[in-house]
Amino acid sequence: MKTTIKNLCIIFLVALLGGFVGTLGASELNKANGNYNSTYNTQTVYTNKESSDVKSAIQKAYDTVVRIECSISEQDFFNQVTGTSSGSGVIISADGYIITNHHVIGGATDIKVYLTDNTEYEATIIGSDEKSDIAVLKIDAKNLDYAEFADSDAVEVGDDAIAIGNPLGSGISVTTGIISATHKQIVINNESMNLLQTNAQINSGNSGGGLFNISGQLIGIVNAKTSSSNNGVTVEGLGYAIPSNTAKNIADALINDGYVKDRPTLGVTVTEVGNNMQGFDAGLYITDITEDSAAQKAGLQAYDRIIEFNGVEISGYTDLSAELSKLSVGDVIEMVVIRNNQEAKINITLGEATNTGTSAN
Repeated sequence: MKTTIKNLCIIFLVALLGGFVGTLGASELNKANGNYNSTYNTQTVYTNKESSDVKSAIQKAYDTVVRIECSISEQDFFNQVTGTSSGSGVIISADGYIITNHHVIGGATDIKVYLTDNTEYEATIIGSDEKSDIAVLKIDAKNLDYAEFADSDAVEVGDDAIAIGNPLGSGISVTTGIISATHKQIVINNESMNLLQTNAQINSGNSGGGLFNISGQLIGIVNAKTSSSNNGVTVEGLGYAIPSNTAKNIADALINDGYVKDRPTLGVTVTEVGNNMQGFDAGLYITDITEDSAAQKAGLQAYDRIIEFNGVEISGYTDLSAELSKLSVGDVIEMVVIRNNQEAKINITLGEATNTGTSAN
């Protein structure tokens, strides 16, 4: 998570369950079995098995998480803004591939990675995908501890989870909680995402860190949290992580191809306009057309206002992104746009997105 230019959401997950077990009196057990011996022993035993399991999981996963520090340069509406950013990452190979969030390293001009023993490395960006919020870095190292991926489809509500990351840029630390929801549809920066939800406490800087199960296996990449007030009541305990199956698929694609193959695109850049924009009706407008794209071939134009896509009403970027995610390269769909105050119906054959660092559709 970035701590200086953007408020970057993050997450942590883990449930620490400690317990005790009391044994039933032998007389009650004997009675249940038809035995009525009057002499018996009662023993109460305290155990710490689950606490030991959590400790073992932390020990297995801890050194696979890294601290990321970036120098960043971004353009706001008027000026080029520079600053620093901190976040987290997870080592996924012995030779130095690291998975993190796109929003942790987006706009970075200099990226440093620190292991848990504070060894410093310069990192290069192998690939970054804004839609999934996944990025892959590479450092020149060997024989590193690396995370073992778990099957996130097997994760269930109530499972223990362990979040390890770099909160507030202060170094690697651990929080625990449980999985409070799976397949949670959340919109972040206008992108609709299917995430794991946790009740673990998180802070800025944990983005890109790992969410681990009780076996120390990676089940998610922490990327967001909800922190807001409603009628004076602060909302906490709603943290989110990209499921490990999704994260691994995106990371593999970035490592092997440099981008996510077979993702459909229109080849347009869009802008949402509100009710306060003089001379424009509220809605989603095309502001730029990519050269040789599906949009250009179909005859879409800048300043077309998209009102319908594949039979679904479109009012903003989130609507368009959600519908695109359901389709495949080569699908032919009908769009309805407003052009010069007239409706125009346009058939378009979806192309393949290759620019993973932007949110152009």
